Amino acid sequence: MSTNILATIIATKFGEVADRKGQISVAQLEAMPLFETKCHSLKANLLDTSKTGIIAEFKRQSPSKGIINGVAKVAEVTQAYSLFGAAGISVLTDGPFFGGSLEDLSIAIQNPIPVLRKEFIIDEFQIIEAKAYGASVILLIASCLTPDQTKVLSGVAQKLGMEVLLELHDESELGHICDAVDFVGINNRSLKSFEVNIEHSLKLKEQLPKGKLSIAESGIYDLATFNLLKKEGFDGFLMGEYFMKQENPAKAFEEFSKQIK
Repeated sequence: MSTNILATIIATKFGEVADRKGQISVAQLEAMPLFETKCHSLKANLLDTSKTGIIAEFKRQSPSKGIINGVAKVAEVTQAYSLFGAAGISVLTDGPFFGGSLEDLSIAIQNPIPVLRKEFIIDEFQIIEAKAYGASVILLIASCLTPDQTKVLSGVAQKLGMEVLLELHDESELGHICDAVDFVGINNRSLKSFEVNIEHSLKLKEQLPKGKLSIAESGIYDLATFNLLKKEGFDGFLMGEYFMKQENPAKAFEEFSKQIK
């Protein structure tokens, strides 16, 4: 995803959030039944050696790849993710660029494992919304936020009992890491060139503070890459495209999880 596309997405997101605020109030979100539900812990699952360490993603499309899978059903795919050892589920809720929705999130959270709301979060309203729809984890993308905004938004999530995954792309974003961030994700795909560079991720990982769990994101398309990243000490692996581009994503996840166990 180029920085230009990112800028377009964020500009669109500001309008989208303003529209949502006009449709539903914070008080109404806080009154929804799931708002008071205790979150599932992704941290506990990533540290559980009986699980795969994979945060398995449901993603229909992306700006860089177009349609990845337009026919897979959220319920079927996420159920397989849960059943065959995913540490968590990631669900895209962005509509215009990724074809996702809060409805997808509502279906995925019926599984008994943590669900990450994968979204371009720019406002605490989106975090309250994520909690109201049953998400246990939120994503904050460093390149969309200042360090101060990251601190404020991760603090909001922490107060709601949610965990926070902060996504970094390069060394310049290390200053976004703060106490309320639970996991640091390193995106193996450059936002500028679309290129996947595992070596870049390994170098960046060495600079992370000790005690923060690390998540490898993007570009994990085979067992060899997964094993390399695991050997280098990554605690979790955000994978979606590899499964979603298969004819049967549920089966693809089942087979992959059996290979790594």
